[in-house]
Amino acid sequence: RFGKRTLDLLGSALALVVCAPVVAVLAVLVKLESRGPVFYRSVRIGRGGRPFTFYKLRSMVKDADRNRHRIAHMNEADGPIFKIARDPRITRIGRFIRTTSLDEIPQFYNVLIGDMSLVGPRPPIPEEVAQYEPWQLRRLDVRPGITCLWQISGRSRIGFQEWMRLDLEYIKHQSLALDLKILLR
Repeated sequence: RFGKRTLDLLGSALALVVCAPVVAVLAVLVKLESRGPVFYRSVRIGRGGRPFTFYKLRSMVKDADRNRHRIAHMNEADGPIFKIARDPRITRIGRFIRTTSLDEIPQFYNVLIGDMSLVGPRPPIPEEVAQYEPWQLRRLDVRPGITCLWQISGRSRIGFQEWMRLDLEYIKHQSLALDLKILLR
């Protein structure tokens, strides 16, 4: 645990410093393209079922979450998650920052303050957790991460059940070596 938290602190602090100019440029582009805040904030569920505020660069139009019910019929994911390959709420700059994962940079702040880790299961929203089966709740035994085994194993091409299995496999075998391997990939 000490090694993981040390890696989290050093990695997130370094990433925030190095990426600050990139975030500044992206913030201007996000603001120029659409009205609303530069950062997207969301309540997510962390270790032990504790809610926390999750940060990303905003990649969708303002109030996209409030309008999700209008496009719920377009959901392409199985299980309690919501995903659309060509989501109409995503802005042009949003499509770029999502494809390159640059929208995730603000999560290094979540890592720095201890809500997240560099590596761990992705943090779910409360509505998803409410639909989990008991065995799926075990993924809340660890800090959620910016990246995980699921992301490097196929991301959106993997179904919900396989995603949960990979998260639990990570939890069972977690080590500093595995974290470094995932980070390198």
